[in-house]
Amino acid sequence: MKKCKSAALAIMTSCVALSAAAAGSAAPAAPKIDASPFLGDHYPARRLHFAGGVTGFADVTYETVPGFRPLTLDVYVGPHVKGAAMPLVLYIHGGGWFAGHSRQSGAFDDWPGVLASLAARGYTVASLNYRLSGEAPFPAAIQDVKASIRFLRAHAAEYAIDPAKALVWGGSAGGHLAALAATTCGVKELEPAPAAPETPASVALARESDCVQGAVTWYGVFDLPTMRAAHAAVGATPPTIAKFLGCGGAPCPAQVLEAASAQHYIKPDLPPFLLIHGGSDRTVDPNQSVHFKDAMTAAGAHAELMMIPGVDHSFVGTTPDATRDASLQALERTIAFIDATLKH
Repeated sequence: MKKCKSAALAIMTSCVALSAAAAGSAAPAAPKIDASPFLGDHYPARRLHFAGGVTGFADVTYETVPGFRPLTLDVYVGPHVKGAAMPLVLYIHGGGWFAGHSRQSGAFDDWPGVLASLAARGYTVASLNYRLSGEAPFPAAIQDVKASIRFLRAHAAEYAIDPAKALVWGGSAGGHLAALAATTCGVKELEPAPAAPETPASVALARESDCVQGAVTWYGVFDLPTMRAAHAAVGATPPTIAKFLGCGGAPCPAQVLEAASAQHYIKPDLPPFLLIHGGSDRTVDPNQSVHFKDAMTAAGAHAELMMIPGVDHSFVGTTPDATRDASLQALERTIAFIDATLKH
């Protein structure tokens, strides 16, 4: 019996070998080996198709900071005429600086679909992931935002971008970063750290501008000192802000809070802002938007404020219908502002 089993096994092995030979006699090509460690990524590019002829490029690496994960963004390119250059809209997600990702916003169920629908109107739209507060403290996140703007301008031909027209848009912590990006054009302390070692590509990238021509904020934070003052009764900076600024358990120094506050950088020649806030927001005081708008106006800069009564943070209302209505109101006003700012 044992001899029969051995014979059967030999026949099976022989059949497998013959089948493999019939499938193709050529051996698999040997993997390519570089002369030094390869740090790139040859995973096939992900191209997705959305309604309206929009093409999505997912997980595009825009920055590689030593010691951190590669930083990525998604790009949505509309069905533009070949060779045309479209205004750029960059969305920055919220999440208290410690959570969130590029494909979410408030109560919107399909945020990539929303961004794609904006691209279909004649824009190139991008949404980035940045270093969260558990990965690196301020100014890492705003440096990443600025790095992504420079990257997109450097790849303007690839993604049909008009480098002269860019707008940032964000919600909550993303609103804070959008406002900071729009108010700190030319502030060296918040620019991306120089690459080490320098390469011709990194030098060219550093020459690109991170200045923008407009900003939209949803329930944003603009003045961190007043956020701390609201918590003065407990004698500490709010934990999410302390983590973001790297203050540990101690109160954050006033100069650090100011350096991370868009209100600190207000001047007359800022790009136009649209501020949208829920009137019953219990996470970020609506006065953050009210006072920022007033300060912009006093300085001679342009800011519009839309306060939506009766809704909380993320435009969440007392009923699902109220949340839906408020979210759509905010989106409609945002698109109208983007059109007026970048197209007219």
